[in-house]
Amino acid sequence: MEYLVELTQAIIDGHRTNAVAGTRKALEAGTEPTDVLDALTAGMEELGRRWKANLIFVPEVLIAARAMKESMVVLEPILADGGIEPEAIAVIGTVKGDLHDIGKNLVAMMWKGANIQVHDVGTNVSPEDFIKAARENNADVIGLSALLTTTMPAMKTTIEAIRAAGLKDVKIIIGGAPVTQAYADEIGADSFAPDAVTAIDHLREAVGLSN
Repeated sequence: MEYLVELTQAIIDGHRTNAVAGTRKALEAGTEPTDVLDALTAGMEELGRRWKANLIFVPEVLIAARAMKESMVVLEPILADGGIEPEAIAVIGTVKGDLHDIGKNLVAMMWKGANIQVHDVGTNVSPEDFIKAARENNADVIGLSALLTTTMPAMKTTIEAIRAAGLKDVKIIIGGAPVTQAYADEIGADSFAPDAVTAIDHLREAVGLSN
């Protein structure tokens, strides 16, 4: 369907007006909501390929993610009304002592676009608040973000608290500018996402979803 191709292109181009209009047009034409979601996700997947090839940079990803976010505002109620369940449930936040949120917000948008139910608990989040949100929402995944080397130890503290609270089956994915795979291994995280674009793959792998 040509309008689904156009919708995918609107996401790639980061054109919010066209993306929202295209989403509405597809739904009004009777297109299955899941097909609309697939068209939106295809745009983000193409951006992911370009990101990995170093063909685009963070500003372009942010612009596209905002177009995706606005399209999902239109689509999410339709998916819910149709009884279409999210593939996984995630809680995400920036750890205690850290107020940065751009990277965390971008990951949250990417996950939502991949049909993941996301509960964003914000910044400067205590281990107790992560645990509370995970329990209340029956989370499959907890995403921890840290943008400062001085707040990275809070990731370790949070992971220890999550495990001590008995949430042993919840997968923990960490990320942020100073974070590395070696640090993720050291503190017992289940996965390290080096950037927002590939964070979808890391979540899907962590919870056993096929890509």
